[in-house]
Amino acid sequence: MSFPTSLVATELAAVNQILGAVGQAPVTTLDDTNPDVAIAYDTLQEVNREVQSEGWGFNTETEYPFNPDVNGEVYVPQNVLMIDLSDLYENRGVDVVIRNGKLYNKIGHTFVFDKQIKCDVVWLLDFTDLPTPARDYVVTRASVQASTKMVGDSTIYQMLQQKEAFSRANLMEYDCNQGDYSYYGHPRGANYYVTYQPFQALAR
Repeated sequence: MSFPTSLVATELAAVNQILGAVGQAPVTTLDDTNPDVAIAYDTLQEVNREVQSEGWGFNTETEYPFNPDVNGEVYVPQNVLMIDLSDLYENRGVDVVIRNGKLYNKIGHTFVFDKQIKCDVVWLLDFTDLPTPARDYVVTRASVQASTKMVGDSTIYQMLQQKEAFSRANLMEYDCNQGDYSYYGHPRGANYYVTYQPFQALAR
């Protein structure tokens, strides 16, 4: 027996949810010749990129290694939204930015690297690869923006804004639970601190 997945697990389902939010009929294909479908789909893509650019636990990696090619240059993948040099001793003497699709060392004034570079990266994931709370938030936020482009009804806009705030709160809760963040400054993957739980004291 197969179990149903999220209703917004595909881009088509997401577009239909956006269309439904603004009172439009659902479609069976992503036909960009249909103006409403084109607006909904473009808005979905735009918002998906905006949301992921914030950097969440599911699309952020620390100390990701980049190796120079035979010419000593490090090309940056196109699905990189943000990149920053990891705070490591081995990265001393290097400060990188992206120029012409490659890493550029501002300290050495060169595109050429003689060693592996480790960076903290925010990736752009496919919509279908996002966790459910992130997909829900992207769709609700896209619905808000689409309503201003396609309807312009202030009542619908306010209702969708309330739903957007609720979806963002769910995403932030998910990210906090999954990210294992701590103000103690533990390195990634080395946070062994367990917060106080009353039952542990009572069980003694």
